[in-house]
Amino acid sequence: MTFNSLPFLIFLPLVLALYYVLPFRWQNRMLLLASYIFYGWWNWKFLILMFISPTVDYVCGRMLHESTDPRRRKQILVISMAVNLIILGFFKYFNFFIDSAHSLTAAMGFAFNVPMLEILLPIGISFHTFQSMSYALDVYRGHLKPVDSFLDFSLFVVYFPQLVAGPIERATNLLPQLTNPRTITADGLVSGAWLVLLGYVKKTAIADAVAPFVNDSFARVHEPGAGGLEMLGAVYLFAIQIYCDFSGYSDIARGVSRMMGVELMVNFRMPYLSASITEFWRRWHISLSTWLRDYLYIPLGGNRHGMLKTYRNLMITMLLGGLWHGANWTFVIWGFLHGLYLAIHRMMRGENAREPAHPPPTLHNIGIRMLKVLGTFHLVCLAWVFFRASNFSDAFTMIGKIASLVQPLDTTNIARFWIYGGIILSLDMIQERMRSDEPFPMRLPAPVGGLLAAIFILMLFVFGGKGDAFIYFQF
Repeated sequence: MTFNSLPFLIFLPLVLALYYVLPFRWQNRMLLLASYIFYGWWNWKFLILMFISPTVDYVCGRMLHESTDPRRRKQILVISMAVNLIILGFFKYFNFFIDSAHSLTAAMGFAFNVPMLEILLPIGISFHTFQSMSYALDVYRGHLKPVDSFLDFSLFVVYFPQLVAGPIERATNLLPQLTNPRTITADGLVSGAWLVLLGYVKKTAIADAVAPFVNDSFARVHEPGAGGLEMLGAVYLFAIQIYCDFSGYSDIARGVSRMMGVELMVNFRMPYLSASITEFWRRWHISLSTWLRDYLYIPLGGNRHGMLKTYRNLMITMLLGGLWHGANWTFVIWGFLHGLYLAIHRMMRGENAREPAHPPPTLHNIGIRMLKVLGTFHLVCLAWVFFRASNFSDAFTMIGKIASLVQPLDTTNIARFWIYGGIILSLDMIQERMRSDEPFPMRLPAPVGGLLAAIFILMLFVFGGKGDAFIYFQF
């Protein structure tokens, strides 16, 4: 089941209606059942995964809390990590590594005969696997006491608003909200509804609207008639598509959850307004970037052992972050580029330098920041080429055409970028000026807010109906 499907538009009102009339404990049981229905609607066979990981991590969490032997605690943690990573590795990476081994051994002149398997990738497996793993790690570190109820822990892992595309919640944030009674407020209902509406506008009226142009240009990248400006416009449009698609999902997830009195973390903070790659990763897919920081980069040593090891740790973290996104070498290159960007930016700042505070808003400082924002955006777009391309041949052909701007000079995609980019930039800049995580329409006078809601709903009727899958479902 997806947020932009008819079954969900029937499912959600029923869930909310039951939720509002049930007592606290029955709310959790109903939400757990609803989450299984939500995930099983896609393929009920994969519900077994929704039992294996929670069971293993729940038991390991209890055992970690009860044991004081450091060696035994490490063994328990290894079991938890191994089960989760084996499941993730088999479904997501088995064929990738087999295919890579075939190619490598063929290049070396001998055969590698392990067959490929027909494996259906469970949607959102990377998200709920990382979320479940973080629980055992937090209990091991002493940051969290294990939860008493297996049903409550299962709900933490399979909580339907953010189950298949995040944000990747920490147990320290979400579990206490699930194990204690929630308060439903009028402001929470209204702001949650606004988040849902804004999320649908981002997904349906922007991301889905530009998707056909992106798909067409990337599909015909090798054709002589596909010119450099068309390809450049397609990359710009993909930057808009993936941002509105993914942040739209996060907005809907936060809004649905808020209507039930549960606060999910903010996953995006206007990332394309970043003036550096470091700032970009503080604004883009925040739940993943902070997960990688806390559970990979810092345990590797972070920036505590000199610049060379810091660069190594940054590169390892971003390479694995790229691989997290998908079983394709193009994702690894995407991660490599971001690791390289981060290392170069850190080198330019110096070992002990911190990100500068926002300077006074003079005309000169505003101009400098705009240039930095433009530069950062184009570095991100270069990496997006590899993220979106099916293979290296497509990626390098597209980059070559953009660099040479070969004829014909088709500016249609550039024009589309200015239109759709202008819409999302306007929304983001209004939200940025508020310096608040509340949806900006909450601060508008009631008549203005009502008019805006009517315009947004009209946009959904005009652009809706395609129901394109969310991009991050594949991860």
